[in-house]
Amino acid sequence: MSASSERSRYVVGIDLGTTHCALAFADADTAAAGSLQIESLAIPQLTAPGTVEARTLLPSFLLLARPGELPDEALRLPWGGGGGYATGTLAARRAAEAPDRVVSSAKSWLCHPGVDRTARILPWAPGDAAEDSDKRSPVEASTAYLEHLRDAWNASVAGSDTALHLEHQEVVLTVPASFDAVARELTLRAAAAAGLAQVQLLEEPQAAVYAWVDGAGHNWRDQLSVGDLLLVCDVGGGTTDLSLVRVDEEAGELALRRVAVGDHILLGGDNMDLALAFHVRDQLAATGTRLDGWQFRSLVLQCREAKETLLDADPPEAVPIVILGRGRKLIGGTIRTEVRREDALSLLLEGFFPDADRSARAGGESGVGLREMGLPFASDTAITRHLATFLASHAHAAPEAAAGELLAPDAILFNGGVMAAAALRTRVRDVVSGWAQSGAPRVLAGGDLAHAVSRGAAYYALARRGRGVRIRGGTARAYYIGVASSMPAVPGRAALSKSVCVVPFGVEEGTEIEVPGAQPGLLVGHTATFRFFASSTRAEDVPGLVLDEWETEELEELPQLRVRLDGEREGRVPVKLTAHLTELGALELWCTTGRSDERWKLELDLRGPERRAP
Repeated sequence: MSASSERSRYVVGIDLGTTHCALAFADADTAAAGSLQIESLAIPQLTAPGTVEARTLLPSFLLLARPGELPDEALRLPWGGGGGYATGTLAARRAAEAPDRVVSSAKSWLCHPGVDRTARILPWAPGDAAEDSDKRSPVEASTAYLEHLRDAWNASVAGSDTALHLEHQEVVLTVPASFDAVARELTLRAAAAAGLAQVQLLEEPQAAVYAWVDGAGHNWRDQLSVGDLLLVCDVGGGTTDLSLVRVDEEAGELALRRVAVGDHILLGGDNMDLALAFHVRDQLAATGTRLDGWQFRSLVLQCREAKETLLDADPPEAVPIVILGRGRKLIGGTIRTEVRREDALSLLLEGFFPDADRSARAGGESGVGLREMGLPFASDTAITRHLATFLASHAHAAPEAAAGELLAPDAILFNGGVMAAAALRTRVRDVVSGWAQSGAPRVLAGGDLAHAVSRGAAYYALARRGRGVRIRGGTARAYYIGVASSMPAVPGRAALSKSVCVVPFGVEEGTEIEVPGAQPGLLVGHTATFRFFASSTRAEDVPGLVLDEWETEELEELPQLRVRLDGEREGRVPVKLTAHLTELGALELWCTTGRSDERWKLELDLRGPERRAP
């Protein structure tokens, strides 16, 4: 965080969500006087061509209008704009009419390692072979949403005072806890492209806890006790994030410490939209009405809106669906049907939140040899089975638990738009209660789930200034670097590799770690490949620990780093390793010889398949 942003008048939290974006803020000067009042920004946006309204949620949709489709004045915002594109409510409404020209789920694509996330591939359509100049990359779409929030802030709050522009405020931007290093880096790149060059990243489940602490005030200590294990169940538009927070005691006061984070699970509202769309398509097919690919994409987007309406606090009995006709061979006019609340809840409960016993575990990747290169959704759609797998995989979070034992959380905090439905929260609570042997967990009232993450991010920014409770815990994984074994070469056999722990589980940001042990030989003057690994289960490993063998599920190999490190010498140079975890969560691994002119840095945050180290 830059010095200027640390002294900024406002602290700002941004939820860059799969389905919606939100911005919350607090006046740091007022907070210093004892008030922690956090507000949500009313964001001016187009709700129809030429119509601007202010709403606290900005739908994460980007409309790419065809030339001449809409005049610039129809897309103009209070601060200007136009240019043939629009973000927010208008774009979301146009998605059903023109799914081939509206970007959605950009955040899910941002964390998809199977595609070039900087290429113009959105809106995605099966069969697209190359990037299209009329499309946008996941990074560009994310930048567009952040630019809209920036301009809305500058017009609504800063006005003519440039010192109050968002570019000069302390900004906390949230990401899923399961985002990999590349996705986090690309999020920062999108922020920088929007003029927000200095931002702090915060994991969304932590933001949800901060929002709960803010809402509960000093009474949060009356709802949790020392030793309690809090499960944060965050099911959003694109991902399911599971975290565990333990209540500790520090200097006689209750303190919160994050002790476990689940793996990346691409399972959430997007999957549910698709399930509802298949349900509606099957109903139409039963009556002789068939949809083509374009119409089905439109149906999926309408089912997203229907799902949000039906999961609301006061939902209607049904939501109408209108699909435009496509040509004489199909249907010349429109197709009308509906999604009933009773059908939707039944489908979502049994398909995504089925009852499961203690031994249930999430299934892995299906054995299908060929598959479209779309989003790599989780093969097992049962969030309850993923939850059982998570609680069984993190026995280390409870010292008294045996390895593989299913942890029993004392309390649950729900977050994410999907969990706004009371029926879904009740199902999760009942399933977890069935696993517990010491009573049902308490459900903490989370308040407004749509704005919790952005408000929690703003609270965290205040906490960084000493005006609130901090969650401790640092990294949710241990990190390792691969080191090739020194042994005679064998024909047809690659050199065996060991892994050395460089960052243990739970290290907090800003920490520097000297890695003890033998000095490996660094290849200087030649392009070399470096292998990194991560583990969310090996919580006892310490820096310098060498693993000769490990189970496949214990270590996850991260994208390889291929670089050329230059110096006065060439060949193998014995080096010491020092790991530095930056404030932005990036891992810097320094290789040193003791000479001031011989220092090389490797970064875990990869920005491409090949880069030169600084």
